[in-house]
Amino acid sequence: MRIRTLGCSGGIGAGSRTSAMLIDNDVLIDAGTGIGDLGLEDLKEIRHVFLTHAHLDHIAGLPMLIDANFAEDFEIPVTVYAREETLAAIKAHLFNDVIWPDFAKLPTAENAMLRYRVCNPGNTITIGHRDFHAIDVSHSVPSLGYTVQNSGGVFAVSGDTKTNETLWPALNDCDDLKVLVIEVSFPNDQEALATKAGHYCPRTMCRDLRRLNHEPEIWLTGMKPGQEETILREVKQAVPGKNIRMLSLGTIIDV
Repeated sequence: MRIRTLGCSGGIGAGSRTSAMLIDNDVLIDAGTGIGDLGLEDLKEIRHVFLTHAHLDHIAGLPMLIDANFAEDFEIPVTVYAREETLAAIKAHLFNDVIWPDFAKLPTAENAMLRYRVCNPGNTITIGHRDFHAIDVSHSVPSLGYTVQNSGGVFAVSGDTKTNETLWPALNDCDDLKVLVIEVSFPNDQEALATKAGHYCPRTMCRDLRRLNHEPEIWLTGMKPGQEETILREVKQAVPGKNIRMLSLGTIIDV
């Protein structure tokens, strides 16, 4: 299983792309602005999109992805997986024939290019050789983290979250956790803002990290532009000796 980082920033700016990770060549976890760097042929291979939540930095590229894949004689639809609340939000506010065409009824309602599938906390969806398991996390809107398991081990992504009681037990239940991608959006001096917005800062993330019973590779994501080096330094100071790195555009992780 190969994971390619298309976007990992908490905002935009020169060289910054928001959340999107391509698994092998056919599955996305989140569909932020980072998918816009893919070539048309690469976009046309994507047939599954797992969303962590409905915030714009995680869904901004989704309408254009569906548009790039649209053809009246398509063979395989694009399926979007998310919790019920997330799907309701994108139906009402994105694919609503005002902001963007409703591809869930194009070219026809009976044979639509865009399909939705509910993936609530605790659900597992198998695509090929990979099992995607949804975990409830604590953010400002209903959100998910995911573990993705194949024969090589488990890759996990937290999605956007603050201190919670659900992510860490789920990670501890993984027999072979190889990689954890976890968001840390704000530095310690903005801890109050981070908590109010439903995000980790280094102090709160590292406090929770001590609950993890495994020693995976840890990659930090979702950092606000311009704060990356400060956040990385504060994390390393808090948990010296851990295998922690900062995710960057183009990083490839093999599991």
